[in-house]
Amino acid sequence: MKETGKYSFGIGDRFSHQGKAQLQALMKASAELGIHITPVWNKSNREHNIVHSEPSDTRAEADAAVKALGYTGSCFVDADHINLTTVGRFNKGVDYEGDPVRFGKEFEEDILVIRYAVKMFGLPADLKLSVHSGSDKFSIYPVMGSLIRKHDCGLHLKTAGTTWLEEVIGLALSGGTGLDLAKLIYRKAIERREELCAPYATVIDIDPEKLPDPDEVETWDSRKYADTLRHVPGCPDYNPSFRQLIHVGYKVASELGEQYTAALEANAEVIAGCVTENIYERHVIPLFGE
Repeated sequence: MKETGKYSFGIGDRFSHQGKAQLQALMKASAELGIHITPVWNKSNREHNIVHSEPSDTRAEADAAVKALGYTGSCFVDADHINLTTVGRFNKGVDYEGDPVRFGKEFEEDILVIRYAVKMFGLPADLKLSVHSGSDKFSIYPVMGSLIRKHDCGLHLKTAGTTWLEEVIGLALSGGTGLDLAKLIYRKAIERREELCAPYATVIDIDPEKLPDPDEVETWDSRKYADTLRHVPGCPDYNPSFRQLIHVGYKVASELGEQYTAALEANAEVIAGCVTENIYERHVIPLFGE
């Protein structure tokens, strides 16, 4: 049986354009921090159904990224493994909803249970905790990082969903037609809010009163849109409800078809920079940086 190594990140993205940018972040962790993080490309069946993609598309994205960057380490493509019984309140795309101290206590208990199970039942030595919907859980990354160092144990963190949001941020920052497209996605998403939110009802908390009017959003410049969407705690413009609505709104982008994918290609450099920075600076560094 293949082993994923001590640390691994679940990456992948809705439209299979950001594999290279994601892998660059993990390679940067190896080069600058000496931390090897195995990439595990994943995409849920729900996402495949919404954007009309196939599991083979995820494999093709992974293969293309590995080839483009000359990556020689291990990598994997994962089948979806989540259902409503495995989601304890890790909302999509926003910070942890709960007490970080209590989380730390339970996280450490889980580490010890896994260690005991490996010893007693002969389970794989690299068996590790997987934090699903793990992206953007900034308040508990220092807790997790401290505990995996304390017990010298592994971790798998799923971060795929946050990449779609960085695509929209990158479009907004590109200005022009990219910003116009980001605004269009929001307008259509708010018009279809109930439909888009329904499949994610158990993992999002959107306050409709905090969603700006689309006509107001039309007046925003690139920076205002990006700051409202980007998850930077303490930023006065950051709006978790806005972010969660865009998070579930990728169906809108899928229906735009070539209009959307052409925009990704036209603004690839800006978007890739956002994707790599997000994974490395906001996820890798808080987890593994001393």
